[in-house]
Amino acid sequence: MFNTQEELKNLPDSPGVYQMKNAFGEIIYVGKAKNLKKRVRQYFQSKAHIPKIQAMIKNIYEFEYIITDNEVEALILEANYIKKYRPKYNTLLRDDKQYPYI
Repeated sequence: MFNTQEELKNLPDSPGVYQMKNAFGEIIYVGKAKNLKKRVRQYFQSKAHIPKIQAMIKNIYEFEYIITDNEVEALILEANYIKKYRPKYNTLLRDDKQYPYI
């Protein structure tokens, strides 16, 4: 079973891409980070999120991450994953009309 608190402790301080998944294993959100540990922890430690983010957090069953060499690599990988999986809570970059940015 996925232990969120244990997994949060084990996150690296590296740049990368993270995928939030629901109980069915579906990717519901993809994000990038300069520091995976800081960024992913923000979702679970702050209560001051907008309603859309609060709804997403309630649906997170587990998360996975991929370490990248730098932020640019993370940006490209994030954009590719969003186009490929079209996660429910990613509203930007789902089509070819927008460009990723750091």
